[in-house]
Amino acid sequence: MATTASNIQETENLPEIVNGLRHLFEDPDFQAVAEIKKASGKPVVGHFPVYSPVELIYAAGIHPIGVVGAGNQIEIAHADSRFQSFVCSVIKSTLELGFTNRLQNFEGMLFHSICDPARNLASVFKRNFPDQWIEYIHFPQNMLTEGSLDYLESEYRRILTRLEDLSGKQVGNDEINEAIGKYNRARHLMRDLYQFRQEHPDILSTKELYTLVRAGHILSVDDHIGLLEKAKILVGKKTPLVRDHIKVILVGSFCEQPPLDLIFAMEEAGLDILDDDFLLGRRWFTADVPERGDGVRNLAESYRDGSVISAVKHDSRRKKGEELVERVRRFEADAVIVSVAKFCEPGLFDYALYRKALIEAGIPHLFVEFEEKMWLFDKIQTEIETFVESLLLD
Repeated sequence: MATTASNIQETENLPEIVNGLRHLFEDPDFQAVAEIKKASGKPVVGHFPVYSPVELIYAAGIHPIGVVGAGNQIEIAHADSRFQSFVCSVIKSTLELGFTNRLQNFEGMLFHSICDPARNLASVFKRNFPDQWIEYIHFPQNMLTEGSLDYLESEYRRILTRLEDLSGKQVGNDEINEAIGKYNRARHLMRDLYQFRQEHPDILSTKELYTLVRAGHILSVDDHIGLLEKAKILVGKKTPLVRDHIKVILVGSFCEQPPLDLIFAMEEAGLDILDDDFLLGRRWFTADVPERGDGVRNLAESYRDGSVISAVKHDSRRKKGEELVERVRRFEADAVIVSVAKFCEPGLFDYALYRKALIEAGIPHLFVEFEEKMWLFDKIQTEIETFVESLLLD
């Protein structure tokens, strides 16, 4: 991984950096993880989307790796026998990674309560890979009670104890706060790049921004900070593109990720994406987590009271439909693209709320459905092109 970090510092061309980063997350054999492990000597724990407290993993002396399925890089040959046909592909492809020994460099996997299949996936992993460290975080479902904060803190402390058992390292509060500080820095840089993309979608493409953010699933937090700092400098040197696009907000892709070429196809079809919920867990907090005081408590409190709206966080204090409408108006977007993974129940449940709010507000929207295993994007691209033309000619 040191080679990758070195190349980042040597390259002065952002598109070249982005193209060089694709191998990090489009390699189902996780060769980069093997290199990281060899160079650092640290154990590796994979964490499932959407959000995991990576600060605790890092503080325990373990390298956290974001595992978001296998995309369209492998065939499903074993996992179909463990899950129903109507389960989303990120669940099956993640399990397939295990059955094909592609997670052999991982000491463990951390799952959490995204949905019922994700909850079941943790149990299936535990049953089929008994020699691997497998844990599951039960996030609170009721944010209105003070007990939710105490409960989540206790869950984090339970997970931290299990991480200490795995690494053989006792973690102090100072180490947790140091980890929080590093991830705060990475999140701050990502917010800056998202702000730049919002203001200049003709300079920083979503394909480029997505790649820069997703690299953090593999790189160490220090290397990711270096990458983002470099990108922040280089993006100002790019030349704007002249094109006839509409400005949109994209929602619905918070867990399973579309293929990178599908994101590119969406932009080519005429979209300037001002905001999205890709890789939401890497940008989970709306402000920095406090770096002083009880680090575990601060992480729990930030999750409950300072995190983004998500289909997998049930917070009745906030109206998802109203928030989306407000965001469209604040960003001065022309429309909304609701891009939901096939068979994703949380995403489809949210679409009912979004659709009602958008229709009442008179905001155009388009619903599209994708799978991580897609190879051809003509149908979605044509739908988007038709939608764009209808708005441009209106």
